[in-house]
Amino acid sequence: MSELFGTLPDGTPVRRWTLERDGVRVRVLSYGGIVQSVEIPDRDGRRADVVLGFPGLNGYLEHPEPYLGALVGRYANRIGGARFPLGGRSYALEPNDGPNSLHGGARGFDKRLWDVEPVEHGVRLSRVSPRGEEGFPGRLEVSATCTLDARGALRIAYEAVTDATTVVNLTNHSYWNLSGSGHTGGHELRIAASRITPVDGDLIPAGEPADVTGTRFDFRTARKTGVGYDHNFVLDKGVTATPEEVAELHDPASGRVLTVATTEPGLQLYTADHLGAPFAPGDGIALETQHFPDSPNRPDFPSTVLRPGEVYRSETVYAFGVRA
Repeated sequence: MSELFGTLPDGTPVRRWTLERDGVRVRVLSYGGIVQSVEIPDRDGRRADVVLGFPGLNGYLEHPEPYLGALVGRYANRIGGARFPLGGRSYALEPNDGPNSLHGGARGFDKRLWDVEPVEHGVRLSRVSPRGEEGFPGRLEVSATCTLDARGALRIAYEAVTDATTVVNLTNHSYWNLSGSGHTGGHELRIAASRITPVDGDLIPAGEPADVTGTRFDFRTARKTGVGYDHNFVLDKGVTATPEEVAELHDPASGRVLTVATTEPGLQLYTADHLGAPFAPGDGIALETQHFPDSPNRPDFPSTVLRPGEVYRSETVYAFGVRA
């Protein structure tokens, strides 16, 4: 089911699609591929929206930087110096995060209108990113299929093909708050990762992946998240052909549980310490499944290169439950 959500400044309509199955209701926008809301019950059956979002389109247009719920690309996370080598050439991107490129540039996928078509139990979003968009090589045909499975889990399956060698790294940038409101520092988090990629002052990976043992980055056993995280966790499973569970978020107050399964090798934990009005720092937790930041400049990291004739595939599943 779809409805008009608003219009862009040029008069282009933006539509909202509602998916509902097994007690879970998800709303997705054609603008930015944004997951606007995810409504799930708590241990007493009371429903709440557990992702941060705006009630109208103007909120997203006026506050684009948090990337609330957006489909992020062409390259999620940061590329150091807004530049990378590929095929014997150096490609310059427009910096939008100090000296770096963040989440695909100033007009990444999160600020584009997507074509949307219904599929069984969901929607398929698609668009063509032309050659040179935000400085990236190749014409990229990309899609993201959002569906609810029989247990009400939200599954996002990405695909892309290119006509010239390029780099691709896609994710969903939802901020989760399993209480429905308030600070998330009391949420308990588990991540199946024995290492992180240490970063410099610009949040660009520096040096080799580091062991989390004995550090504040050790979430292999569930504990409270706290604050001060914007880091990539190197998932123990690596790249996989099918999604494998890598993280669990639990809100003891409501009993709500979110489990994350993915094919990706990394997970960016961001505790939203810099969120601004109308939200407050710590109002949400982003769990961005993706390849590592700055991979195009790090041949030792899992590759994000996509060549003609290949198909980029990535899949992440967000499953919901309750605990007594």
